[in-house]
Amino acid sequence: MTAWLARLRAGLFIFAAGTTGATAAPLASLEGACNNLAGKIKSVPAGECKSAGLNIASVASVQGQPILWRDYRSVKSKTPAKRVLLVGGIHGDELSSVAVTFEWMRRLADQEQQPFYWRVVPCLNPDGVLAGISRRVNARGVDLNRNFPTPDWNAKAERYWREKTKSDVRRFPGPKAGSEPETRWLMEQIKTFKPDAIVSIHAPYGVLDFDGPRTPPQRLGFLNLSELGTYPGSLGNYAGEFLGIPIITLELPHSEASPTVAQSGRIWTDLLKWLERNLPQGAPPLFQRLSDPNWLRNAP
Repeated sequence: MTAWLARLRAGLFIFAAGTTGATAAPLASLEGACNNLAGKIKSVPAGECKSAGLNIASVASVQGQPILWRDYRSVKSKTPAKRVLLVGGIHGDELSSVAVTFEWMRRLADQEQQPFYWRVVPCLNPDGVLAGISRRVNARGVDLNRNFPTPDWNAKAERYWREKTKSDVRRFPGPKAGSEPETRWLMEQIKTFKPDAIVSIHAPYGVLDFDGPRTPPQRLGFLNLSELGTYPGSLGNYAGEFLGIPIITLELPHSEASPTVAQSGRIWTDLLKWLERNLPQGAPPLFQRLSDPNWLRNAP
């Protein structure tokens, strides 16, 4: 067995092990969760949130806030639709990422002919969003975008945090990989939903980032490609580099002010075009192949 396959198999074990552990059940209702979000993000009216068909995950945030999600199925595709996971609010102080995710949910509700099967998570980090002053990290002070169990996490995550960020409290990777319930829940969605691509919305760099296989888009709307690289425990590293799922990261230009509806609409249109042209048409993502004993036996 080649060295790279051994490392990937070891990493797949990390993926499975990281999903274990007790997590809290949600303490608030859908109505309460929507009221809380609407109090922070003015472009997300509570009534619209309540009527958007959102589900409450069985796992909650550290403080018991519900993690909301919804599926949008294609009525156009005659074959099994390609699956896209859309995530906003990984960092709680990037309110524009939550706002744009809700704006795109409105488009999905109106565009039944779009060809994909979407799973949408508008706010992965409700504790960070709902803090008195919204903050990047979750309630335990962990940067969720440094907490995913990448194969290099044990060797590099803490050292990178201490040496490169000078122990920046906004970028603490956590006590161990996959330590946070929000991280583990998203890992479980990736494992069970089996997305063909992931779209993650962030702010405030104003660029388009990309990780994983396929040729990246050079531009989506007003966002131009500027690959930022990966970090120990980042979603781009975990899903794109390790699991082999194309991951598009949209870095909006402002953390609080959202793009105009026209601007986000252009990004959306360009995104749909790229997905239609570039989602894999043959082999499934690498993490699915790693679970297949026949593929493992015949791997180079």
